[in-house]
Amino acid sequence: MPFRPDWAKCPSRRHDSGVVREAPIAAFRFIHTADIHLDSPLKSLALRDPALAELVGDATRQAFTRTIDLALEEAVDALLIAGDLYDGDQTSMKTARFIGEQLKRLSDAGIRAFIIRGNHDHLARITRELTFPDGVTAFGGRAGVEIMERAGRAPVAIHGLSFTSAEAPESLLPKYGRPVPDAVNIGLMHTSLGGSAGHSVYAPCSLADLQASGFRYWALGHIHKRAVFEGDVTVVMPGMPQGRDINEAGGKSITLVTLADDGAMTLEERIVGSAVFARAAVDLTGVDDWRDAVRSAARALAEARKASAAPQFVARLALAGVTPLAWRIRRDLDMMREEIERDIAGAGGLWLEKLDVTLREGEGSQRVSGPLAELAGIASAEVLTSDGFRMASAAFAEDFVRNHLPRELRGLLGGDDAETTAAVSALSEEGIADVLARLSGDDSAGSA
Repeated sequence: MPFRPDWAKCPSRRHDSGVVREAPIAAFRFIHTADIHLDSPLKSLALRDPALAELVGDATRQAFTRTIDLALEEAVDALLIAGDLYDGDQTSMKTARFIGEQLKRLSDAGIRAFIIRGNHDHLARITRELTFPDGVTAFGGRAGVEIMERAGRAPVAIHGLSFTSAEAPESLLPKYGRPVPDAVNIGLMHTSLGGSAGHSVYAPCSLADLQASGFRYWALGHIHKRAVFEGDVTVVMPGMPQGRDINEAGGKSITLVTLADDGAMTLEERIVGSAVFARAAVDLTGVDDWRDAVRSAARALAEARKASAAPQFVARLALAGVTPLAWRIRRDLDMMREEIERDIAGAGGLWLEKLDVTLREGEGSQRVSGPLAELAGIASAEVLTSDGFRMASAAFAEDFVRNHLPRELRGLLGGDDAETTAAVSALSEEGIADVLARLSGDDSAGSA
């Protein structure tokens, strides 16, 4: 199927000025992508919604297929994959066959592919099933270079180096060879650069060092958010082609690069992801009827869906405001979700990923009394403010983030001690409200 989804049109543009320009006459063209993460476990998403996890897993494959479609349609010279093509301890036969079939489409069209491995698909992974067709160069654990000769034009030298294990605490740049003289030198590297929130440090390397390398283009991978640095040495982190959770929200893309005979370089961002994660919110202030609250939430989701042209729209909805229903919604959040999902069932490609609640009680709210009121007072006035609780919650958060969250999600509770402390405090207060709401037992506050 040709790559022509209307929702994914993205014109050629220079990122330094934002002005759309016609691409110069092509001398060498390639697609740069990374962090595809085929076979990503999606464990937390699967626990909440197995059907949604299956959709996102399939969308990841579709994004790779669309990347191949685009390469064929644009008749590029090469495809560059800067690490983390797949994700898992062992590539399945199904995934290995899928990768082989897609890359063979390029090989049959005379398009070269160049691949390095990152921290998720490093060389120590068991990959007996994974073999590449002719025309594919998979760089190993020692830096290598492949020369693409071109009649009447300067050759293109593709440099690459794969991770040999999941850890790479030091810069890999010194291991790369020097630029090939009289050639266009392009480097493939999987690196965290100077670091990014939510990403552990891998093969750290400064932007200045890359720009002083003498290469024309650095095709990076690892950070899932797109970043472009243009100049005599252009450095691009393309982001990932398909998001996997709410922390990878927005349209995801690859980069189409055109290098003209005069050395001018044009970069185009092309969206290939089919499932877009996004946040939405609804203000329930003054709403005192359960069905009205459900309708308001469903309407907010439908409006957010309408603003996106992506085939699949996956939303996390925040319920906010001051309402007498705050207590009941907290307690019966599962029922609220079921009714909202029933109301949006007719909206094509709309998924409710999760409900967040920041509601506060208003006049007429059901309030706790008796033992529950006493418990609420103790929790707020004594427990949350105690040094012991603060120390214990901070230690728990540190252990949870470090030992239980995937590396790419470690920024969820903030990027420093102050942000983490504030996040833990807010979560603790929300947790107390949720627990008290569930302990109420029925619509008569304090009857438990």
